[in-house]
Amino acid sequence: MKRGAPIFVGFLCWLMLLAGPGASLAFPAPQRQTTRSPHGPLAIPCENCHTAAGWRPIRAVPEFDHNKTAYPLRGMHEKVQCTQCHAKPVFTDVGKLCQDCHADIHQRKMGTDCAQCHSVQGWNIAVQKVKDHQNRFPLLGAHAAVQCEDCHKSAAVGQFQGLSTACVSCHLKDYQKTTNPNHVSSQFATTCESCHSSFDSWLGATFNHGAPPINFPLTLGHANVPCASCHVNGNYSLQIAPTDCGNSGCHLTTWRQTNNPVHSTAGPAFAVGNCASCHTTKGWDSASFDHSVTGFTLTGAHASPTPTPCASCHVSNNYTLNSTDCMGCHLAAWQSTPTFGGSVPDHIKAGFPSTASACSTCHPITRWADGKFDHNAFGFPLTNSHALVANGGKVASCASCHIGNNYSLNIAATDCGNAGCHLTTWQTTNNPVHPKAGAPFAAANCSTCHNTISWNTATFDHSATGWPLSGSHQMAPAGKVVACTDCHVGNNYTFTAANTDCMGCHLAAWQSTATLGGNVPNHITAGFPSSQCATCHDTLLWVDGKFDHSATGWPLQGAHVTTPCASCHIGANAFALTSANTDCYGCHQAAWLSTQTLGGAVPNHVAALYPTTCVTCHTTWVTTGWLGATFNHTWFRIPHNGSVCSDCHLVSTDYSTFSCINCHTRANAHNKGSTDQQHQGNGNYTYTATSCYNCHK
Repeated sequence: MKRGAPIFVGFLCWLMLLAGPGASLAFPAPQRQTTRSPHGPLAIPCENCHTAAGWRPIRAVPEFDHNKTAYPLRGMHEKVQCTQCHAKPVFTDVGKLCQDCHADIHQRKMGTDCAQCHSVQGWNIAVQKVKDHQNRFPLLGAHAAVQCEDCHKSAAVGQFQGLSTACVSCHLKDYQKTTNPNHVSSQFATTCESCHSSFDSWLGATFNHGAPPINFPLTLGHANVPCASCHVNGNYSLQIAPTDCGNSGCHLTTWRQTNNPVHSTAGPAFAVGNCASCHTTKGWDSASFDHSVTGFTLTGAHASPTPTPCASCHVSNNYTLNSTDCMGCHLAAWQSTPTFGGSVPDHIKAGFPSTASACSTCHPITRWADGKFDHNAFGFPLTNSHALVANGGKVASCASCHIGNNYSLNIAATDCGNAGCHLTTWQTTNNPVHPKAGAPFAAANCSTCHNTISWNTATFDHSATGWPLSGSHQMAPAGKVVACTDCHVGNNYTFTAANTDCMGCHLAAWQSTATLGGNVPNHITAGFPSSQCATCHDTLLWVDGKFDHSATGWPLQGAHVTTPCASCHIGANAFALTSANTDCYGCHQAAWLSTQTLGGAVPNHVAALYPTTCVTCHTTWVTTGWLGATFNHTWFRIPHNGSVCSDCHLVSTDYSTFSCINCHTRANAHNKGSTDQQHQGNGNYTYTATSCYNCHK
């Protein structure tokens, strides 16, 4: 550029002014701190640029490394004279932006960042950068080969910002020249990219017919039809729904020519706007009608066109049927039921309902003759003997129960006696006589014992009475009862006694206890309660009776287990004992008294005034009986050198007294004289029989 030349000349003139007297000294004086430099704060020696001959001219190659500054020189900047940029002697007073040195020929229309397109390698390097065009309008396809001025008119001074990105802003003439189809007359939108997705050519345009705002997808038969076949006379403003085939200019004639059925007279389902309900774009002949949308699904024998053609039901092209009532088509079959006989009841006399839901209760859609009545639906399932003979039961036909064609019976499945079938059977019973045997045998309770297999297989759940039969109470051979009448004498089935009141049947056994003897106590004299037989006896055998003595609060242990009851329970009210189980003295007074004469290690319990709480010492009585008694000698640990109780307890009638000196006194030791001498100065000392224990424990 030429812009920097005048500045450089001015800079040379300024250097000449500096060359005054003394400038021709052999060596310039070193730069001192007080010397004012025209270059400002420059921290390098003057001789790096200047010579000893004078301030000018400066060295041809100054010793200055521009790379160590904040602006290293790159590209074409490396060949520029210093003064072309540094117009002022203060070298730091220089611009750092491109526009500080270079005029903006784009008139700021491209912004202030020149580096977007240009580099330090030269202005011409910008071409490729511009072609990259990586902004809101990338140059793709044919756009990449277009010159800038083709879009940005007047080249460098043209408009580079704010240009429209719409195709029509450049290609309006192309849009106006279209002929197949004519975009202008067809009122095509100017959003070219909707069809022209390629940037290489206008050819190969694709139109998404199924997308908004058209919403008419071209499938199957519609896919390969020329546009003009539907858009007659270039009419591309059609507003037809994909399902409105009949109203369109294409298929209205076809709809009018239909004959099976004649759509125009066949009702709303075949209306001109409902073609898509049956037909698809695959072809007219592949129509399939979903009959379920009418509320009457075609299944089984109703399936169409085979085995039942549409016309078989829609007689005289009547497609306005609105009833699902079977009678509409099958009245003749209904009226023929009086003559069929056999297992087919007369539907008319029986008053069977004629609604579709009622017919389907028995008849499937496959065939009338396959009709089967679900007796379970009426709360009376036909099981075992109630089933028809044909189904493995014993009933010859429906009329066996529905006498006189009476199909309005309302009998519960368990109300056998009240039914017209089994009332006579109930009245003739004799074991027991049901009419007299009470509520459990009422006419409405047959199913409590009987099932539908056979009358003779009756089983009565005796536990339902609150008295389950167990052990010997069971019927033989499991128990000992031969027949119900063994207990229910005189056909009395109205027992109300609790199942623990054995006396009702076993009074004789109770009374026999007075003479049995042995281990069997006399229940009468013992006052045993007659309502508590089950406390000792079970239902297996009377002689196995066992009394749980622990229930009285006195469990039998040790020798008590084998002791006969009468050994303890003596007298008139022998079994009314109330003593606690630790009161041994009540039965063992003789043993207590015998301690007076036993001697040896056995103290005289009577003279010693021992309490009668025997278990205090006789802790092992369960296994050893009276022997092995141990006394918890809390004051003085024992055994004591093999001594016995009487060695210390000199008074046999008073074991609360004892004496130490009885054993521990010898001729020269522990006598009073020698003992007193040994305890001189001890104020707590006294010479008594037990004073030794106070210290010598």
